Amino acid sequence: MGKYIFGIDVGGTSVKFGLFCEEGSLLEKWEIPTQTEENGKWILPDVAEAILGKWKERGLRKEEIIGVGVGVPGPVSRTGEVPAAVNLHWGYKDVAGELEQALGLKVKVGNDANVAALGEMWAGGGKGAENLIMVTLGTGVGGGIIVDGKIVTGAHGAGGEIGHAILEPGEAEPCNCGNHGCLEQMASATGIARLAGRRLAADSAPSVLRGERVTAKAVFDAYKAGDSVAAEIVEQFADYLGRAMAVYACVTDPEVFVIGGGVSKAGKVLIEVVEKYYMKYAFPACRAARLVLATLGNEAGIYGAAKLVMED
Repeated sequence: MGKYIFGIDVGGTSVKFGLFCEEGSLLEKWEIPTQTEENGKWILPDVAEAILGKWKERGLRKEEIIGVGVGVPGPVSRTGEVPAAVNLHWGYKDVAGELEQALGLKVKVGNDANVAALGEMWAGGGKGAENLIMVTLGTGVGGGIIVDGKIVTGAHGAGGEIGHAILEPGEAEPCNCGNHGCLEQMASATGIARLAGRRLAADSAPSVLRGERVTAKAVFDAYKAGDSVAAEIVEQFADYLGRAMAVYACVTDPEVFVIGGGVSKAGKVLIEVVEKYYMKYAFPACRAARLVLATLGNEAGIYGAAKLVMED
């Protein structure tokens, strides 16, 4: 008799759910809106209600369900407690405790970026690896670090916050975290647009980017078309990211870097240009690490949450 796992990815706009078989196949996925009103007090009751509804609809018995895994956008303690999750309007929240009480099932909770990395290791771009670093290039730069198949959470739940390594301490503009010169300011979608704006303002060199709304996608599209100014911007971005990844590699010696997020839609050219700088800066013993694109997209969180339950 097979067993089942629920994987949950709690986001600021929606909560994604997946029902999995224990060997990893996704049987069904669905989502509900995230009710952040009243300091997010309804989020966990809504999650519990959705799980109980699917449990009943499927006619599952309690002994057939291994447990529930949950990814949330904020730091998470080893016991499944969240000190704060700004996007959910939460202060302290005992996520594991509240859901275990509501469901009577084992519940494991992790930071959403770390959980996504676990998903990519289990069933995505990093499948087969046990030592992996995921780099998520979106509005910010997120990350997740897996060592010997386990998420690196750290003492304060901040393990894997790779976007906040400081690469340019002289940067005048502050990062959202309050520091100056974080990787996130150089390698996120907004960071690439910032680099582009500065480069375009530096002189009048011709570029298809002039007169257009400059986005990370526009920069990479121009780069693929052979635009020399776009090439300078992409090379600068790749230098920052490749250098940061070389530093992380010295600490955990990953088998693979999995690169995801909206910027990764640039595809193979992104991997090629970042790999060039990673190889330039990496400690020789770490140069065997592969750079690959993430493959699970928005489903990485539910896959990783399900895998989290199987970690014990």
